[in-house]
Amino acid sequence: MRTDLVSEPSELGLPNEDFVSVGLPASGLGGALVVLDGVTPPRGETGCAHSVPWFTARLGGALTELSLSRRDLPLAEVLAEAIGRTAAAHAYDCDLSHPRTPQATVVVARWDAETVEHLALADSVLLIERDGGEVTAHTDDRLARIPRERLRSAAVVDATLRNKEGGFWTAAADPGVAARAVTGTVPRDGVRSLTALTDGAARWVEVFGRGGWGDAVSLVRERGAAALVAEVRALERADAETRAYLGPSKTHDDATLAHLHL
Repeated sequence: MRTDLVSEPSELGLPNEDFVSVGLPASGLGGALVVLDGVTPPRGETGCAHSVPWFTARLGGALTELSLSRRDLPLAEVLAEAIGRTAAAHAYDCDLSHPRTPQATVVVARWDAETVEHLALADSVLLIERDGGEVTAHTDDRLARIPRERLRSAAVVDATLRNKEGGFWTAAADPGVAARAVTGTVPRDGVRSLTALTDGAARWVEVFGRGGWGDAVSLVRERGAAALVAEVRALERADAETRAYLGPSKTHDDATLAHLHL
């Protein structure tokens, strides 16, 4: 197996709120990929004494360990256990009921000789490429389906959409949201590669339209993960004034990409 990983903060000097890990058990049987995109809160109170990077490191570490050590558990149960473990680590001095308590999007893939399991919660993406070159995107698109007018302010999103019925779900402090994750299993036979992207890296497809998901995988395979992120950064800089593509979005975002050739 070959891996290619890149994770860049939105700006030099700012903390990177993403998390990425690849785990290979000592047994040599399969492995696991975990990618998190920490949710940057608006200015103001979050109810928590801890930073988003603290949260993603805790949750990502727990997910990595549990994905590998508890192969008897489905990935949704692994996520629930990891959320609960992370919440317990700061419940004593933080208000975990606050809508802006630290939280993250989640992508997990786990494979063995027979199957590839996958899980997505919120808008990071997992791409599964088959030997023939066909690429399938696995993501949780509930946020993308919400009309833009309902996302007009952070206060409205927190009050009516964030981790609420009819809205979208992120991994925060409630293990119950793990049941909302989009999960599935595909046969391991014929799977060539796995590629996970946070939305900062997925801008190459989703914002700037430089190609489809298959084109993104081809670029990474031929030129490397860092090349795709470098293209995203160049496109962001070029659009920083006109904002023909970026619109009201922040100019740069943390960008993480993991490509595993199985």
